[in-house]
Amino acid sequence: MGKIVEINPITRLEGHGRILIFLDEEGNVERAYFQIPELRGFEKFAVGRPAELMPQLTARICGVCSWAHHMASSKALDDLFKVEPPPTAKKIREMVYNAFMLEDHLFHFYILAGPDFIVGPKAPKEERNIIGAVKKLGAEVVKKIVSMRKQLREVEALIGGKPIHPVMGLPGGISKPITEEEREKIVKVARESVVFAKFTYDILKKAVVENERIFDLVKSEEFTHRTYYMGLVDEKNRLNFYEGKVRVIDPRGREFAKFDAHEYREHLAEHVEPWTYAKFIYLKKIGWRGFVDGEDSGILCVGPLARLNVADGMETPLAQEAYEEMYGMLGGKPVHHTLAMHWARVIEMIYAAERFRELAEDPEITSPEVRNVPREVPTLGIGVVEAPRGTLIHHYETDEKGTLKKVNLIVATQNNIARICLSIDKAAKALVKGGVVDEGILNMVEMAFRAYDPCHACATHSAPGRIPLVVEVYDSEKKLIKVLRN
Repeated sequence: MGKIVEINPITRLEGHGRILIFLDEEGNVERAYFQIPELRGFEKFAVGRPAELMPQLTARICGVCSWAHHMASSKALDDLFKVEPPPTAKKIREMVYNAFMLEDHLFHFYILAGPDFIVGPKAPKEERNIIGAVKKLGAEVVKKIVSMRKQLREVEALIGGKPIHPVMGLPGGISKPITEEEREKIVKVARESVVFAKFTYDILKKAVVENERIFDLVKSEEFTHRTYYMGLVDEKNRLNFYEGKVRVIDPRGREFAKFDAHEYREHLAEHVEPWTYAKFIYLKKIGWRGFVDGEDSGILCVGPLARLNVADGMETPLAQEAYEEMYGMLGGKPVHHTLAMHWARVIEMIYAAERFRELAEDPEITSPEVRNVPREVPTLGIGVVEAPRGTLIHHYETDEKGTLKKVNLIVATQNNIARICLSIDKAAKALVKGGVVDEGILNMVEMAFRAYDPCHACATHSAPGRIPLVVEVYDSEKKLIKVLRN
């Protein structure tokens, strides 16, 4: 009889989860499961509420992802009430959103993922954290990290009212304009952020690219999956976080689909499994073929690496240089190495900082024209943005008074969760051999999900009306023999 190895709780992520690794009698992995036991009910308890509440309500899904939900919801309200925000309002939204993307990526790179690379994936667990990273990087570097994050959050608060749970988004625009004095403060932070992003890229290259052992790990087969990729692109197929069309490429890099947010139901579908509360998004035209990758599988990937894979280039010069360098060193497009997600994330930091600076320096940003008042009867509204973790879609349907009748949220981690399960299973099978399991090996298994920066609070938002208690009974051969439910 084999045994079960449990990692519970998994660490350095937003939300809750556990990994169950089933071993055979020789101590090798039969199957590893990535299970999300938490459940949120946002799609259900939003029904019956005024649609205008959604930018604030959905921001509470997650304190980390609040700006992403706020922005997707604000865009869904624009669409619901059939009103186009003034140019200045759109620029301010995109500007602060890029500041948020930079701040969120900063947090993941240095705090959540960084210890695995800066300290080492098999370092003692008491060192494999932010404290160990601080010791490795030095006090001055840590001061830069803390200062930059503080300044970015001050910009978020200045524009959004609060650094988390913002209150600026309204159908047709934003709640208040920016003064010239405020713009001067924002420009100063934006310029510093470009310097900081370049500095972070240098740290990435020293910790990953110039470290042969880590670079080989990034390129290793145990952290590689050949899937479809999805992300927003502008009219020139360049990366954009705030608006554009959704583009999908196949594992060979060929365009598979390109569609407006209103067409998402023609391309994406949801699948459920009995052992987790996270819903699995897959490509509808291919179908759900189980947990396998390749061109015949409907599993897709979103997030930093996916966005760079689907884009033909970057809009800003420094990000374009880094983009070309990454693909040059990893053998061209698309890159399928899961751990390269961190590399792509830092390239996105450069883009976010450059775009943040570009918009902050635009004199039109202080125009008082920041809202067009809605005058149409609401029916259906769909909004899409790129959250730090990937493509995020908000879909609302209301009555003629704007009261919500239906809410559907397609969240980034839902798009990624099937690929995350593949990554966990493949890493466990490659790393756990002959029953040899230690902290370092288990941490490397966790690295397979950590690369995606998953947010499980966001991914488990659909409630079946009540939360069922499920007890599963297995026999000595690990076969399920009985399921008890309340």
